[in-house]
Amino acid sequence: MTLSPGSTELTLDPARQPEETPAPNLAELTLEPVHCRPELLDACADLINEQWPRSRTSRLHSLGQSSDAFPLCLMLLSPRPTPEAAPIVVGHARLSRVLDQPQSLLVETVVVARALRGRGFGRRLMEGLEAFAQARGFRRLHLTTHDQLHFYAHLGYQLGEPVQGLVFTSRRLPATLLNAFPRAPFPRPPCKAPSLTAQAAPRAPKGSSLPPPPPLPEPLTTLPPPPGGPPPQSLLETQYQDLRRRPIFWMEKDI
Repeated sequence: MTLSPGSTELTLDPARQPEETPAPNLAELTLEPVHCRPELLDACADLINEQWPRSRTSRLHSLGQSSDAFPLCLMLLSPRPTPEAAPIVVGHARLSRVLDQPQSLLVETVVVARALRGRGFGRRLMEGLEAFAQARGFRRLHLTTHDQLHFYAHLGYQLGEPVQGLVFTSRRLPATLLNAFPRAPFPRPPCKAPSLTAQAAPRAPKGSSLPPPPPLPEPLTTLPPPPGGPPPQSLLETQYQDLRRRPIFWMEKDI
């Protein structure tokens, strides 16, 4: 199972799975933020780069930006095989806040270890991050896919509209902007870092020095439906395309 960065495109590839690879017990898997387990940064970077090659320095820097203020990177971990060994990084996903939708998160960069694909770990990862988001006060997840609509539909996702993910690091933003995302008494994650509540950001007063919100993404190629024609998206066709002109299906799920 593979999913492309910035989207959640699933590809099942059982033919490339070594039969001798023992699968971890699904019941023993845990989901933990990357920034709570810095000793696993290298293993997580290797997992992602196996699917989407990128400068190791750049990949580690990107993972290092994970925080409870979002974007937040999650690892699906298997228990250590021996007391001396580190846990095995089985999968990864990133969650980002959504512009103008304070109770929503955008799911991106989802991947499962190549040798473990097709064994239910993708479902376990998706179910885990849904529970993670729900426990922190979020009520909807958004994602994109190219051709795995039926997989996500089986998990309860429905076709939706495009959204803009907010990608920033809180340490580089002024306190006045951070106050737009107040913290709340939701359960703390394993590393005891505070969680954020899902509240609407207050409008900046006239003449405020707050920076403008991130720009909207470049317009996607769209084709308006003809009068009386089919809806913009269906499980067979969509009006959205990526830069390579591949179809993009936006999906969402209330959690």
